[in-house]
Amino acid sequence: MAKVIFLTLMVISSLSIAIHAAKNEESWFQIISNHGNEKTAKLHFYNQNLVGGENKTVYEVVRGSITSDSLFSFGSILVLDNLVTVEPDLKSEPIGRFQGVATSADLKATAADLNAYFYFMSAGVNGSTISISGRNPVVMNGVFELAIVGGTGMFRFARGYVIKNYTTIVENEYQLVECTIYVTYMDN
Repeated sequence: MAKVIFLTLMVISSLSIAIHAAKNEESWFQIISNHGNEKTAKLHFYNQNLVGGENKTVYEVVRGSITSDSLFSFGSILVLDNLVTVEPDLKSEPIGRFQGVATSADLKATAADLNAYFYFMSAGVNGSTISISGRNPVVMNGVFELAIVGGTGMFRFARGYVIKNYTTIVENEYQLVECTIYVTYMDN
């Protein structure tokens, strides 16, 4: 009888862990369409953009001759290596990094030419990337889109778009960027 109770508890425990893991994964990654070997997924997570402090993840590496005189930092080139998390909290579960280059390329507004990728380090998509490119207006507390131009690993032949929503959190010297991705890719 004790063995039966033990085995029953083990099965319940395993199911609870599996259900929790499935809910956790579903919280940021959902397949929304499946046609043959092509899938479409919705991903939702947070990009932790640390622009100041000792642990910052964004660095200016080039300043053009015009940058200092420009109202919008024209000619400045930034590199970034931001943490990507499941929840808005900086200490929530990490699922990857957002890495790339942003070049201030607009004389009349704060906007960058962004060439970057989401590098995933979470089970199921570990080592896969989604590459994005396009005009990245720096709109505090605003929403905008970027194009998906490719991917690797699970996201081969990726296409789609990213919706980014900026929220400035000044006291911690960072910008929280909520990201929702709609990506179509070829299933291996």
